[in-house]
Amino acid sequence: MSDVRAAAPAPAIPGWQVFLSDRGRFWASRREPFSPEAFHAGAERTMDADTFDELRAETARQEETAAAGVVNA
Repeated sequence: MSDVRAAAPAPAIPGWQVFLSDRGRFWASRREPFSPEAFHAGAERTMDADTFDELRAETARQEETAAAGVVNA
């Protein structure tokens, strides 16, 4: 029997590398590091979630955190 998850392409989030763990958890890592200002504002480069929609929401939150950190720097 084959693993259907392995054959299915991972959904995409622009600027982020998305993958599905062998435990069925979604992970994303930002392709480019955040600036030092964004990092100090609390932006995280790698995160995980139970669903792709939760992961997409979390990457959006990280991008918002980063943008706010750069504006306030």
